[in-house]
Amino acid sequence: MPISESRKRANEKYNAKAYDQVKIIVKKGEREKIKAHAESKGMSLNGYINALIDADMQKTASED
Repeated sequence: MPISESRKRANEKYNAKAYDQVKIIVKKGEREKIKAHAESKGMSLNGYINALIDADMQKTASED
């Protein structure tokens, strides 16, 4: 079932209030490779990138 326009607007309003967005740029074709790798781990592309960032930040914090 398609999402209604009012639901889309409500989602966009919530996302703008609750989340910050970060744009990354990768070479053509890399996005699909990264997405496939994330899915092979049972993760979304966004979840995979966030997990990598969190792991690196934890590692860096433990080194300090």
